Amino acid sequence: MISNNLPISTEKKNPIYYGYVIAALAAVLQIIMWIPVSTYGVFFIPIQNEFGWSRAIISGARSLSMLTWGTASIVWGYLNDRYGPRVIIAVCGCIAGLGFFLMSQVNSIWQLYIFFGIIVGIGISATDVVLLSVVARWFKEKLGMMTGIVKTGTGIGMFIMPPVAIGLIAYYGWRDTYTILGITGTILIVSISQFLRKGPSKIRHRNNVGERFLSSDFQIIQSGLSLYDATRTTRLWMASIMYLAIQFCVNTVLVHLAPHAIDIGISPAKAAVLLSSVGGTSILGRLVVGFSSDRIGCRKSMIICCTMFVISFAVLPVAKEFWMLVLFTIIYGFALGGYATLVSPVVAELFGMRSHGAILGIVVFVGTIGGAIGPVLTGYFFDVTGNYQSLFIMCIATGVIGLVLSTTLRSVIIKTS
Repeated sequence: MISNNLPISTEKKNPIYYGYVIAALAAVLQIIMWIPVSTYGVFFIPIQNEFGWSRAIISGARSLSMLTWGTASIVWGYLNDRYGPRVIIAVCGCIAGLGFFLMSQVNSIWQLYIFFGIIVGIGISATDVVLLSVVARWFKEKLGMMTGIVKTGTGIGMFIMPPVAIGLIAYYGWRDTYTILGITGTILIVSISQFLRKGPSKIRHRNNVGERFLSSDFQIIQSGLSLYDATRTTRLWMASIMYLAIQFCVNTVLVHLAPHAIDIGISPAKAAVLLSSVGGTSILGRLVVGFSSDRIGCRKSMIICCTMFVISFAVLPVAKEFWMLVLFTIIYGFALGGYATLVSPVVAELFGMRSHGAILGIVVFVGTIGGAIGPVLTGYFFDVTGNYQSLFIMCIATGVIGLVLSTTLRSVIIKTS
């Protein structure tokens, strides 16, 4: 007698759900592809010392890279919805590597803006919008937890890369360090990207709870608002402006924390430790918030993170000693990690997965406007006043705006569980 279940029983089953492989690869790529972001503050002073450029000018290149990143995110998100991540990430890795190599040849301001602001900006622009969207397609359950695990890669990179960059700069100089990081990063990114897949429909594997995906699960993955319909909702623009407000503060700190610490008498090595502390604490934030958001919801988790941002920004203007800055980095780093983890799940919760990559790209783009304005405005005010106090106070006000907007988030998409 031939069993009716023969096609299933004879089918070779993979012992490991490929989504876990995707998550692990995405975490490693987060470490590598965020090197330009995690190390820019370390290169800041050596570049200023060599050329004598103002902090507003040097910050401007970082701001331009944010705008480039945000603009390109919309394109990469749309292409990822259609074609998948493998080629996109490989191409971005090559572009970022080229930008880093060209940074080693910088001799004028226009080169700084073209090489870092545009080329590197394009190279890193697919990091979140593509990788997090792919992870969202592989996990219909425990999305917050898995996104948190993936985003630990960013935290690990922020923890280990500033000291690595400081050591390389001390030994080889900042120009050769850019070359070393560019070549190494390109090889790793292109190699790892070849194992990425768009979603479980591309490979026959068990799902994350040990059962096979049903046809209804694939319909859920594709459910939600279209890009056109999403752009006509108020909630998209409220979420985007919230992201803009928080990114204003986030990038101001990431670019200017190390120079500020050096200005008040802290050694460059300890300043790098502060950046590492942000990264290390953010790892905890990504994991804790990722796990908790699956239980208490993304909206409540986002409110908690925005509240912690405001508290940290209140500490920063009065922090005059190293231990006080460490306290700031602990609060700020935890909030940063949790907040970064929540952006993709919030978009999925608000709009579904039908056009997740493109919608996430829009939110990221609007956010990068704030991320671009913050560092260059801060650099300008420093050049005029000789200190950062007024902009640090502005971060408190902007953080409050982000907190208020986080309370307006409401999901209208049916649950996928």
